[in-house]
Amino acid sequence: MYTNDLFLRACRREPVERLPVWYMRQAGRSQPEYREIKKRYSLLEITEQPKLCAEVTRLPVTQLGVDAAILFSDIMVPLGPMGIAYDIQKDVGPVVANPLRNAADVRALRELNVSAALPHVLETISMLAADLPVPLIGFAGGPFTLASYMIEGQADLTRKYERTKAMMHERPADWHELMKRLVAMIVTYMQYQLDAGAAAIQIFDSWVGSLDEDDFTTYVLPHLRDIFAGLQGVAPTIYFGLHTTKFFAQLREAGPAVLGVDWHTSISAARALAGPDVALQGNLDPATVLGSWDDLEREARAIIEQGVQTPGFIFNLGHGVQKESDPAVLTRLTQTVHTYSEELLRQKVQ
Repeated sequence: MYTNDLFLRACRREPVERLPVWYMRQAGRSQPEYREIKKRYSLLEITEQPKLCAEVTRLPVTQLGVDAAILFSDIMVPLGPMGIAYDIQKDVGPVVANPLRNAADVRALRELNVSAALPHVLETISMLAADLPVPLIGFAGGPFTLASYMIEGQADLTRKYERTKAMMHERPADWHELMKRLVAMIVTYMQYQLDAGAAAIQIFDSWVGSLDEDDFTTYVLPHLRDIFAGLQGVAPTIYFGLHTTKFFAQLREAGPAVLGVDWHTSISAARALAGPDVALQGNLDPATVLGSWDDLEREARAIIEQGVQTPGFIFNLGHGVQKESDPAVLTRLTQTVHTYSEELLRQKVQ
């Protein structure tokens, strides 16, 4: 059992002595140790070997001093057993062999049998839960983001998602059927991860911010409500997507315990949109880590100063760690977050 529960207390908006910190993509491409492993194994091969996957997941906890670990995996992993053939290509990301094009393709998707299809994921989580000193975050892709890969065939660098939106608008029955199947998969997959030992979950819906508010409200929000209702009260849930603060009024009613904030909106502004009854996580621009320490420290301190104003804040980046990032800088950043937030929180109670 972990000895550091700062992250979980912050998720529950309980008092903390210092702000917890972890980084999206903290395990992986920025670490020299991981790059050595990648010379021998692909990302998917790493996820299929519990001991190796656990090693990669643990690295940032010991190296960076963060207050939570996140399972090393990929949002596409549960789609394979559903019948989606894909590959993860360097500098491209997931590429789907046969994108969904019609109702028959949607109906052909199989129900996910986690214990039969992904026992290595559960074994990895069990191994980590047995000896990590911090909580382990399990995760899944969000329904819009998963659907966009399944329909477009790969990441849409234009961020227009024309085929995805065409299904939403022209064939709404197919869209909602796809969403229902993805919701069922996500809830089941998350429940299995929690049963195996994950202490919280994050839903990565990275590309949902490409929608306007009407489309989000009509085509995505009802399905997010179903996800969070299905996981209600089980463990803290985090929802993250880029450019999603415009949806915070709707999202806070959907039920996640924590809303992730990207770097395009300040924490103070995000708090005003989200209200006091949900925790926030974010939101340093990942590119700042590549610059001078003075600039990085100044930006981090500004975020910390805003974050400590209301209970329920977790320091993170506004998106994933960039591969050029120096782990030593992230270690120093973690220490800064801990020491400066502890100083500010001590002053608040005096």
